[in-house]
Amino acid sequence: MGLKFILRRAPIGLLLIFISCQKVPVTTSEDFYKSQLFKEVQLSDIFKDSKTFVDCIPKHHLDEVIKAYDNQQESDFDLKRFVTDNFDLPQTNRSNLLSETSQSMLDHVVELWPVLTQKPDVHNLNSSLIPLPYPYIVPGGRFREIYYWDSYFTQLGLMVSGEEEMTQDMVNNFSFLIDSLGFIPNGNRAYYLGRSQPPFFSLMVSLIASNNRDEFINYQQSMVDEYHFWMKGVDDLSLEHRAEARVVLMPDSSILNRYWDNYALPRPESFKADYQLVNQNNLSPEATYRHLRAGAESGWDFSSRWFKDHKNISTIHTTDIVPVDLNSLMYHLEVMIAQGYNWNGEVAKSKEYLIKADNRKKAILNYLWDDESNFFIDYDYLAQEPTGVLSLAGMYPLYFRLASKSQAKAVSRRIVDSFLKPGGFVSTLNTTEQQWDAPNGWAPLQWMTINGLYNYGYFEIGNSGAERWLARNREVYRATGKMMEKYNVVDTDSLAGGGEYDLQDGFGWTNGVALALDKILKDEQKVRSMTIKSNQ
Repeated sequence: MGLKFILRRAPIGLLLIFISCQKVPVTTSEDFYKSQLFKEVQLSDIFKDSKTFVDCIPKHHLDEVIKAYDNQQESDFDLKRFVTDNFDLPQTNRSNLLSETSQSMLDHVVELWPVLTQKPDVHNLNSSLIPLPYPYIVPGGRFREIYYWDSYFTQLGLMVSGEEEMTQDMVNNFSFLIDSLGFIPNGNRAYYLGRSQPPFFSLMVSLIASNNRDEFINYQQSMVDEYHFWMKGVDDLSLEHRAEARVVLMPDSSILNRYWDNYALPRPESFKADYQLVNQNNLSPEATYRHLRAGAESGWDFSSRWFKDHKNISTIHTTDIVPVDLNSLMYHLEVMIAQGYNWNGEVAKSKEYLIKADNRKKAILNYLWDDESNFFIDYDYLAQEPTGVLSLAGMYPLYFRLASKSQAKAVSRRIVDSFLKPGGFVSTLNTTEQQWDAPNGWAPLQWMTINGLYNYGYFEIGNSGAERWLARNREVYRATGKMMEKYNVVDTDSLAGGGEYDLQDGFGWTNGVALALDKILKDEQKVRSMTIKSNQ
């Protein structure tokens, strides 16, 4: 039996021991991101995208590079030449390799999986990459590493493609990160170690092991450990101290979660944008950087969801907000942990987590349902009122079957009247320059919305959204030969825009959702055809 096979099939615990005592070697420290060299490069025009420099690999140990920079005495010092001499540029996956063929969009997507595949990482002492032991799929473009919540939607398509082994490899990578770091970072980079992303790990476990008790239980401790990460600080809450890290004490003493980041510094991968926002608007550095990082943890970076005035990023206040999507995901995590304990015969612990889930459900319905708008909306816990921003995050309670039938009916009406556009469902009703607002639509939100509607019997609305989204995907594919990160769903003659970086192609979660939605529609068509034949 080969070593590769042993590593692929080894239990996570044994693998950690096998790889090294250090588990996950992380070499790029916050000290580098605070250095004058880093600041000068990121504020210069050497790289258009701040992420390029943090993905560069130093040719020498970083301490040596920083020392050489600090000791430079030349009056005509050339910063660009210094960077070129001391750093190797990152390599980008060429996701357009198949774009000039005449094949169908879905065939193109399937053939992209190998292009977007990363082999198990070899640790490079000077790289910001956190090495992972199993193969994985990257989104594409500037995103050269695994991303947490992206991966679930990518896995949906992998399963349709018969790539169950890759799906499990990716789940094992995330379990490895939880076991090693105590949580799943935004992506496997050192500069992401201050935050996570929306906790989809329990959905990934359900995807590969929902009917396999033994396999499900193998991931039980990882789910519990992730839960503890999100609930850290809960014992420190009080009426005088209502929020700590990612937990918030609500007025009725229930506990809900918020997005957060462990650091109050500019994001290294978006240093210039963060630095300029703070300094050009005379904002509080510590508070603003934390809000920006928390917005990045949400995955919605950025959206009017996080803005006090619903328009300008200078009013960002993410950590003041109790989000609908996060708390719905936490509910699912609690239910899955309870299921695992039940399957393992630990009945008392199972009941404990079922109670937690029930309490969270009550709090979600109490604080995140807005009677005035007949929609689920994020809650500003400091102002003690809904934020007023209607977004597709409001569909998560339907996806997890938390809504009552009357609530789901009201939500479905608003979805048809306000969110359903020619190219699918729009992310929010606010048109801004932010990429997670109108006129843009995103694959993960299409999936959550469509399946949330299906859960309550609104199949026609869901199918309409799915058909429009897939049609939009195909239109852009025919025009460009590529799958995109996001789409303009309002003006179907335009590509999506907004945000801190150019439109990216690849694209992991768009590919995954396209395959999964296509399968749903085709399966439904088969059922209809069989019904018609049986009635003839």
